[in-house]
Amino acid sequence: MTTAPRRRTVLATALAVTAAVAGCSVPEPRRTAPTVDPAPGKPIASARTRRSLLLQVAAHPDDDLYFMNPDTQRLLDSGIPLVSVYVTAGEHTGRNRIDGMPETPPDRAAYSSARHQGLRQSYAEALGLPKFTPWRREVLTLPGGRRAEVDTLTHGGRRTELVFLNLPMHTTRRYMAVPALWHDRALELRTHLPAGSPLTRSDTYDYDQLVGALADLLRRHRPTVVHTLDPDPDIQTGDEATRKRDSEQPGYSDHGDHTAVACFTWAALSRWVSDAVRDGEPIPAFTTTAFRGYYNRHWPKNLPPRVLREKAARLVPYGGDPTWQCGNPSGCGDYGVGGDRPLTNRKGWVRSTHHRWPSAGPALAQEPDGSLTAYGVLGLRAVRWRETAPGVWSEPADLGGGPLAPALGSAVLGDGRVLLFAVRFAALDGHGGPNRRELVLLEQRSPGGPFLAWRGLGNPERTDDRGRRVGAPVAVAAPDGRVHLFVRNADKGVSTRVRAADGTWGPWRTLPGAAEVQDGLAVSLDAAGAVHVHAAGRESVRHWVDGAERAEPLPLSGSTVAAAGGALYHRPPASGELLGPGGDDAGLDGYGGVVAARSAALGTVLLGTDAHGRVLLRAGGRLHTRTTGPSAVSAALRLGPRGATVVGLGADGHPWSWRP
Repeated sequence: MTTAPRRRTVLATALAVTAAVAGCSVPEPRRTAPTVDPAPGKPIASARTRRSLLLQVAAHPDDDLYFMNPDTQRLLDSGIPLVSVYVTAGEHTGRNRIDGMPETPPDRAAYSSARHQGLRQSYAEALGLPKFTPWRREVLTLPGGRRAEVDTLTHGGRRTELVFLNLPMHTTRRYMAVPALWHDRALELRTHLPAGSPLTRSDTYDYDQLVGALADLLRRHRPTVVHTLDPDPDIQTGDEATRKRDSEQPGYSDHGDHTAVACFTWAALSRWVSDAVRDGEPIPAFTTTAFRGYYNRHWPKNLPPRVLREKAARLVPYGGDPTWQCGNPSGCGDYGVGGDRPLTNRKGWVRSTHHRWPSAGPALAQEPDGSLTAYGVLGLRAVRWRETAPGVWSEPADLGGGPLAPALGSAVLGDGRVLLFAVRFAALDGHGGPNRRELVLLEQRSPGGPFLAWRGLGNPERTDDRGRRVGAPVAVAAPDGRVHLFVRNADKGVSTRVRAADGTWGPWRTLPGAAEVQDGLAVSLDAAGAVHVHAAGRESVRHWVDGAERAEPLPLSGSTVAAAGGALYHRPPASGELLGPGGDDAGLDGYGGVVAARSAALGTVLLGTDAHGRVLLRAGGRLHTRTTGPSAVSAALRLGPRGATVVGLGADGHPWSWRP
């Protein structure tokens, strides 16, 4: 996150100027930082008693359109209701710039109102309605009597709610307000009122009150899928002029509001879960996905033309046009964004969608009786589902360990025992307190049996700030009994730690090579038992074999890569075509991550999604498309005696199986 102004300076500003910021000289005793009990065995809300719902939290009006689509649109198209929460009013400078026209005097209330109108236009079209369809606009009462605007639109059984908290983006001295609120407990922010809003009075928020408001929205709506921004963006160095022009915080590849709002959201998620445990309630069963933000500018683009056109089309009604008659006197959108500008903007934010912790879906293992077990993260905790009959899955069993990032790595030992790896939010305190991540391990005691206690594996980085940049863990068990664990590190290289056959762990070390890579590492074994690691870099895919980098010409990939038996599968930048070894067409055109596996009976089997988000499987030379059943938030592949099995996680947080 950006470095906040010194506390005395913030307080002086806060006390002197109350139009945007109100100071509190004797702050109320704050709640302790929300924590999640890592002990296993808690009850979890049943899939049979909950309805699917997506709740996403954005810093500004348009963050969801730029960074969370097409994932959001795919869930909407499958009939999942949406609640979209916007923390700031988006008032910025108050200037709604019109291309080719002189600048108008700043009017923050009008600009905020115009951006909110743009969102209503965009989501009306996303629901299949005319963009000027009227919404029901009401006042929602939050804890402490604070109020937010909630706009609701339904169509054909589908429903979208837009919730505006309206915190300011800046103090009057241009300090970034929400990042300052994250760092300083003796600070309050006064909300902005957009023109034409049903809200008639401003409110104030301190740190605890914002966490509490977000936690209250989570409790009200009980989402099964949560979208957030990136709480731990990449370290990014460059010239100061470019950084300022691109609105990035000093030293990191994202806007400071994005990072602060993401941290507040993860703190609220932790509080929601910890309050449920405290009150004796079941753990809320939700999955999470965090999305990269301005990161998209720095790497090859990953959206193929069709998906890009659909994503950019959601920004056109948001940007609006000053000639439109939308019924909002303050404006009909964010005029600097409309038309073809999302596609012509040199920053290229719209041209990629990246997950902060890429995952190949649930971790799968085979039980001693031949049935499957799936492992995932639900309610910030590791859980296990057992296949009780072909295609029938049990309710989740809590394995604890939280709060965890959403991606689990796994390895299966020679005796059938499972190892699970995760990134844990070891501290998320705010107020300048600890903000720490660690790698953790859960080891099965016996094949198909219970697990030992969670064990910390530390972090390849030595400081908390650098340690927050670690990526999703991936692991593989080699034929010699060793287990190799890999994570992307703060320098955008790859760090590894190896477990010997006797169960002892060696130290963290960095794989050789100075070129930077994206997260979403692919690990595989070849026929000789050598360990291969592939990663998408800035100029080409990088490849290591048994810890040594291969000096070989490899292609450039726009997204995460897959590997089977040491062979690479990738999509070129801005392309939906999947290419295999030697650049051959692998026959799995689409978008997003790919899973590859190989068996003697089936050869190489590939799993991915098409441009519509439907699950694809290529096996035995045939392409299969999954056209029925629950939506897929993620999906994994298992090759076994019954052939290829796909196990996905639905938007209701429950697994499904597909055996084409």
